[in-house]
Amino acid sequence: MALDQNSENTEASFGFTENKSSMENVEKQDQNSDNQAINSSTSLPSERMVIYNADIQLTVKNYEKARTELERKAAEIGGYLVEDTTNRYGEEQLSGMMVFRIPQQHFSSFLQSAEEAAAEVTNRHVSGQDVTEEFVDLESRLRSKKAVEARLQSFLEEAEKTEDLLKISSDLSKVQEEIEQLTGRMNYLQNQTAYSTVTITLEENSILVPGIDNKELNTWQKVKKQLVVNINWLLSFLSGSIVLIAGNLPIIILLALVIGIPLVILRKRRNVRNEEKK
Repeated sequence: MALDQNSENTEASFGFTENKSSMENVEKQDQNSDNQAINSSTSLPSERMVIYNADIQLTVKNYEKARTELERKAAEIGGYLVEDTTNRYGEEQLSGMMVFRIPQQHFSSFLQSAEEAAAEVTNRHVSGQDVTEEFVDLESRLRSKKAVEARLQSFLEEAEKTEDLLKISSDLSKVQEEIEQLTGRMNYLQNQTAYSTVTITLEENSILVPGIDNKELNTWQKVKKQLVVNINWLLSFLSGSIVLIAGNLPIIILLALVIGIPLVILRKRRNVRNEEKK
């Protein structure tokens, strides 16, 4: 019986040691995944991944016409407008900025069309960022992380102890978070390389001359308006005067009596004195 008990303890200890050893191997694999990714990224694909950006400034004869034509051309080749700003100077001259996302295969042709439609190209700047190595490195890292994820999921299914379940779940969560970050970065690079950003600044070189507009004269209308304003003011004044007199009539009568009666008495006394003198 003692031998059987020792044998069971040994087997349990061996099982725990084997599980712990496997976990350490997975952790080592996760730590070395970045180095493996760097080593595997030495062979780059033949087609480079480049993010193109262009910034051009154009002088045009008709701003609205040029703006409409650029938007139409972008939609025609599968691009789209992401920003549109228009400014007006002195209600005559127009200028603005348009930002397009253009499929990379039509990048050069769109720039050429925009420049040909302009009266003058005042500034042109085109830049490219090669992200091929970064993308390949991300791919390798993603493969390594997914391998670690699969290994941890198998351990999670086989684990029986609560301590092991918590440890494996924590490691699995971290690996899945890293996988999401790598996937998000790869999607961003793919979108940036698939569509190029073109910023076009437009400025109109002609000043619009307004025509003669007799709508601003309207002499008779202005006379009638001024007459109505004066009549309304007069009616308002008369109405206010009537309200003032009628509303204060009791006070006016009282003041008249207070002041009038003494005056009448004084006048009668003066008349009596004058008769006596005669």
